[in-house]
Amino acid sequence: MKSLNVAVVIAGCGSQDGAEIFETVFTLLELNRHNAKVTVFAPDQPQSRVANHLTGENMPETRNVLIEAARITRGNIQPLSMLDPKAFDALILPGGTGVASNLSEFQLKQEHAHVNKDLQQCIREFYMASKPIGAICIAPAIVALALKRFTQLTITLGSTNALIPKLGALEEVCAADAIVVDEVNKLVTTPAFMLDASLTEIHQGIARLVSKVLDLC
Repeated sequence: MKSLNVAVVIAGCGSQDGAEIFETVFTLLELNRHNAKVTVFAPDQPQSRVANHLTGENMPETRNVLIEAARITRGNIQPLSMLDPKAFDALILPGGTGVASNLSEFQLKQEHAHVNKDLQQCIREFYMASKPIGAICIAPAIVALALKRFTQLTITLGSTNALIPKLGALEEVCAADAIVVDEVNKLVTTPAFMLDASLTEIHQGIARLVSKVLDLC
């Protein structure tokens, strides 16, 4: 059986202004355990903000999302603009505040936000080709925004969230070690750090998400 090709899109480095590092590493670890071929992408653009992860305060700096994301992948990463959905079997989006601020305007504009144009196009192409998408933490909201005109998704952000209906989606409450599967739309979601959960529970949820996404290929 040939290895599946999976695209992973991340939004920088660090939970407060980029990609959530644990979620990203758990995703890459599980894909490796399943012998998937993985290419990681991030947008080549300035971060919306730079956070002091010790205090949570803004820092007077400018950083590039792609360069910061390369910290996690040991430099093995490509610009998001180079992601060709035709070359991949599945797409996975780990979370982190950067998903809501670098990959979209969701942090500020919520249901009125725009999604990064390259990411929006990729999500729509994966959906139209019936290729599975996995979304972790806050990323399900971004997928729902990108596909709002196309379909009604079933997603989870963990606990009940009044924003989900405003995104045109249906919600399911879900524990951190579990997943929600929208079989019709080939979307798998898990809450991860949207909930106050242990690393073990979050890892279990991401492991189940990766396994299910690959099963849907």
